Amino acid sequence: MPKSKTAVAAQTQTTIHERRKADHIRINLEEDVTFNKLTTGLENYFFMHQALPEIDLAAVDTQTTFFGKQLSTPLLISSMTGGTAEAGEINRILAEAAQTVGMAMGLGSQRAAIEDQSLAHTYHVRQVAPDILLFANIGAVQLNYSYGLAHCLRAVEMCEADALILHFNALQEAVQPEGDGNFGNLLSKVEKICRELPVPVIAKEVGWGFAEETARQLANAGVAAIDVAGAGGTSWSQVEMYRAPTTRHARVAAAFIDWGIPTAVSIQYCRRAAQNLPIIASGGIRNGIDVAKCVALGANLVGFAGDFLRAADQNGVAGVIEMAETLTDELRVAMFCAGAEHIDALSQTPLHTQYLK
Repeated sequence: MPKSKTAVAAQTQTTIHERRKADHIRINLEEDVTFNKLTTGLENYFFMHQALPEIDLAAVDTQTTFFGKQLSTPLLISSMTGGTAEAGEINRILAEAAQTVGMAMGLGSQRAAIEDQSLAHTYHVRQVAPDILLFANIGAVQLNYSYGLAHCLRAVEMCEADALILHFNALQEAVQPEGDGNFGNLLSKVEKICRELPVPVIAKEVGWGFAEETARQLANAGVAAIDVAGAGGTSWSQVEMYRAPTTRHARVAAAFIDWGIPTAVSIQYCRRAAQNLPIIASGGIRNGIDVAKCVALGANLVGFAGDFLRAADQNGVAGVIEMAETLTDELRVAMFCAGAEHIDALSQTPLHTQYLK
């Protein structure tokens, strides 16, 4: 019996999602998708070095709590992937490492699996990571394309998540040939999800940062945390440039290589706008010193994406664990030399932008 038009359309849409996911993994691993001149801004800040910190390095504690879960380190494996066999294996590697280290993890967009349940297994990581703080993930713009509470619940239940990320990727959608560009009247729908979903909702940018007013609007709408995902790391307009089907598409995407709000600036915008909300810093974080600076600027968790993806691809679980432990060691030494014995103390440690002359 021939397939119905509806079945063929659904299969075609699934194929598009899978191909896009595979493209994103390949491009991030093989191409230069970083910003050109725009940086995170973190290089403009420094801690006053404490030659006499008056604390024992062995006593420096990197533990923190987020959404009521105890973490050994304030590191987050930022949302990356899912929806293909390769992506499923990467997610399992990342989750197993997160379980071992005691850090949080976000999954990539689950739209593909919501629309094709056969792909749901690529997001199933609880069997290897029963205790981690885990975030489900769908695009906020899908709330303007027939998604609602039921879809959000499905994303959360699919992976037994502790919270749901709604990601905001206006620029990516704008330069993506198959992108969804209707962001009109979206805030009220976000507010409805925040009000009705039984788990916390995190608003996440994907690499261009949140402005202060946007963060204030989202906080008033009821989000439980904000991931700034500022400029200076992976540029998703560059990723889409490599996927562009025509020279014109590529040129439009390439024009935005240095668009966005630097991570260090967006952290401060979001902290001012949402003083009582947890803030996640991500976007171009390079090492444990950057992690320490983000915490001092107002972040509660600090996310890495591309570096963990490459570690998983090259060295599996052991590579991701090694990277996370190295970052935590760097953070611990930075805390020691800044005179901060624990994360709460680090959050109160001043940063400086210029030396006395």
